[in-house]
Amino acid sequence: MNEDRNNLYPIFLKTSQLETLIVGGGYVALEKLSFLLKSSPNSKVTMVSPFFREETIVLANKFDVKMIVDDYKKLYLLNKHIVVATTDKVDVNVNVYKDCKERNILVNVADNPPYCDFYMGGIVTKGNVKIAISTNGKSPTTAKRLRQFFEDVIPENIDDLVKNLNVYRRTIKGNFEQKVEKLNDFTKGLVEKIEIK
Repeated sequence: MNEDRNNLYPIFLKTSQLETLIVGGGYVALEKLSFLLKSSPNSKVTMVSPFFREETIVLANKFDVKMIVDDYKKLYLLNKHIVVATTDKVDVNVNVYKDCKERNILVNVADNPPYCDFYMGGIVTKGNVKIAISTNGKSPTTAKRLRQFFEDVIPENIDDLVKNLNVYRRTIKGNFEQKVEKLNDFTKGLVEKIEIK
């Protein structure tokens, strides 16, 4: 397997149907919470920490995030699907990782790639169109710059195209293969129409 290749498999999670736990209440926890809620405002999130930053409390209250003032304990993993560990205590983060692995819970230890089942990359959203950007955990700054680039070059009306194609797709007759062929023919000029600034 090529080590210089990104072998991650991208998926788009319905976080409104999953339970997410963020362990920590500092700057990194705020960043991860902001990132998650910006992309998926209906996410079900619980946070546990001995303290929370004022900005985190404001954001959590705005989005109905459950906040527990306590040290991390295994019991907080009950019924969780995704966990993000953000504390500044390496031993706590590693314990969160180990506890999650024992329970088959997906876990991300912030700024510690060997202890991550997934990375939270850059995301571009234009209506129904969403693009996720990953640098394989190596350069969040590059992901951020690529996100900014795509936000600039993807037209705001891309969502109109998606909606219209969805309507058109329902009118196409034939089997799956024929429908795909017609949609491919219909959309082949799309890349040429998007002007690179």
